Amino acid sequence: MEGSTTPLQQELYEKRQTIHPRQVTGTFATLRVAAVLVLLGLYYIVPWIPWDGRQAVLFDMPARKFYIFGLVLWPQDFIFLAGLLIVAALSLFFFTAIAGRLWCGYACPQTVWTEVFMWIERRIEGDRNQRIKLDKRPMDAHKFRLRFTKHGIWILFSLWTGYTFVGYFTPILELGSKILTFSTGPWETFWVLFYAFATYGNAGWLREQVCIYMCPYARFQSAMFDRNTLIISYDERRGEPRGGRRRSDDPEKLGLGSCIDCTLCVQVCPTGIDIRDGLQYQCIGCAACVDVCDQVMDKMSYPKGLIRYTTENALESGTTRLVRPRVIIYGVILLALVGALVYGMLNRAPVELDIIRDRNVLYRVTDKGLVENVYTLKILNKHHEAHRFRVEVEGLPGVYVNADTDREIGSGEVAEITTSVQIDPVDLKRPSTELRFRVVAEDDPLVVNEDEARFLKPL
Repeated sequence: MEGSTTPLQQELYEKRQTIHPRQVTGTFATLRVAAVLVLLGLYYIVPWIPWDGRQAVLFDMPARKFYIFGLVLWPQDFIFLAGLLIVAALSLFFFTAIAGRLWCGYACPQTVWTEVFMWIERRIEGDRNQRIKLDKRPMDAHKFRLRFTKHGIWILFSLWTGYTFVGYFTPILELGSKILTFSTGPWETFWVLFYAFATYGNAGWLREQVCIYMCPYARFQSAMFDRNTLIISYDERRGEPRGGRRRSDDPEKLGLGSCIDCTLCVQVCPTGIDIRDGLQYQCIGCAACVDVCDQVMDKMSYPKGLIRYTTENALESGTTRLVRPRVIIYGVILLALVGALVYGMLNRAPVELDIIRDRNVLYRVTDKGLVENVYTLKILNKHHEAHRFRVEVEGLPGVYVNADTDREIGSGEVAEITTSVQIDPVDLKRPSTELRFRVVAEDDPLVVNEDEARFLKPL
């Protein structure tokens, strides 16, 4: 048709540009490496630590026991897990309100494993410029060898990561034997491969996309920031107007700021942003730009801190206030919760006791004229050893207790003990009296718990 035009096609999403961060050294880089070594060291080493004839940290799902060194947790102790999650969330709020995204920059698993993968990549393919040239180079024997080596090491490292993860749930030595004999169960095989695939995909391929598009923290972090939160910022008043110059040039005579527009702060950024454009949600707070900018300032004989940890108020007025109401509130609540959690863990009863009344017969009068109530005591032995328990009752004088305590209760076992309590009616002053039941291990008085129940008499 005359005058017709070819329809335009427009992409709705920008194609990802591969980011090759430049390696950087400095104070914050050293802290980041130290965090990686500590966190990954704990992750990979802890499952191999023996403790009292077992693995030190083991989440034994079939037996419903969580071993954490000398501590044994049961399903009834999941309240502590809930408390731990609340403490973790409040800690995130507390430290974010003070110093921004410290978690993202130094302790997030995505950051930690990506640092390892990038280190492997640099060792095999070279520095930033070498990697960029390698990307543009057509596939040949040399490029194939480098890529094959890199991805091979990534995959092996990811498989070891998956193996270690499952080793927290299946004893790691037993799991190793199963893998060597190809006898792992379906769930063990699935989680080793799944966790390895997730590590390889997230740290090797997705990298900054996880932080920018997948992580919800990047989206709601602004709700926890205020003008006194420490953030990594570029001092625009000092740095602008930016421009290149020789080291011997006087920037004031040239009408230039301290920024020489070297773009090194962009080249070291793992998410590829320009910190000079202001605070952006893509910034993970790794402070790589701070380290490299300080090095440039040193070479130019300028004061450090053109890019630094600071606050919006400090940039505008030179004053800031780190201790403020929200920080105090977060800190007080966090301290109280941690204290309550530690107290609860230290005073956790090694035996659970639940008392159920006999609903069929509320009471009866024996041949000797005593009033009898019958109870069923459910005892869960949460101690790591088996015990025989005795039942004690307090609350009134002259209490006669008859409990079926002939058998031993194993570790993790729940036993029902039928217990009859008989009291002389003379000692019963009210229709309903509170009694306190106590179960005590016969061979260990510290394995004890108690609970209350009501004793009823005829009206």
